[in-house]
Amino acid sequence: MRWVQDNTDKIGDLLLSHLWLSIVPIVLGFAIALPIGWFASRHPRAKGLLLSIAGVLYTIPSLAFFLILPGIIGTGFLSPLNVVVALTVYAVAIMVRSATDAFESVSPAVLDAATAAGFAPAGRAFLVELPLAGPVLLAGLRVVAVSTVSLVSVGALIGVNNLGSLFTEGYRTDNDAEILTGVVAIVAIALLLDALIVLAGRILLPWNRGARTRSRHPASPSVSFVQRLRGART
Repeated sequence: MRWVQDNTDKIGDLLLSHLWLSIVPIVLGFAIALPIGWFASRHPRAKGLLLSIAGVLYTIPSLAFFLILPGIIGTGFLSPLNVVVALTVYAVAIMVRSATDAFESVSPAVLDAATAAGFAPAGRAFLVELPLAGPVLLAGLRVVAVSTVSLVSVGALIGVNNLGSLFTEGYRTDNDAEILTGVVAIVAIALLLDALIVLAGRILLPWNRGARTRSRHPASPSVSFVQRLRGART
């Protein structure tokens, strides 16, 4: 505790750096993967290729990726942008599969009902498919968040300051308190982001929570959402 009290400013700066290096790739990865996953769910021939590419990208070792990126995108070796770009690629690689599964989980009967109710393709995608795919999307986003928060610490090995710097510095100076502080802080960030995603799911997808508490039937979330949608349109 004494080391923490003497280094609060340093820990705060590294914490903020770790947070933005985590949040930006998570948001970008989700935004990029969403349309790719929707496209893959609607085009079976492209699905295999897209998921294979995503799988290959995720197998690239993070440290090697951080080191080769400057030569590809023209940034400096110490630029935080290398970490952001690499982690965005990893986030997309994870999220594409989750997004594909999410959109495929939407019942064709519900989509037919939405079309019969007069929804145009774009409206059906945003107002029907996206909300019903929400629970699976959020589950994938939670995996992306935890993975990204942990991978950011690898960036400390190439000189990008974040909470992982407490590991490298602590090992070099044989300071167990510094290493333990880094571990606790990274776990705390992962738990915080996970809790925020769960809270966002409860706020943005209330029909899913209500249906789950009323019934264990798998089709209940869709039925509950359609009932709410009908109520909003009448």
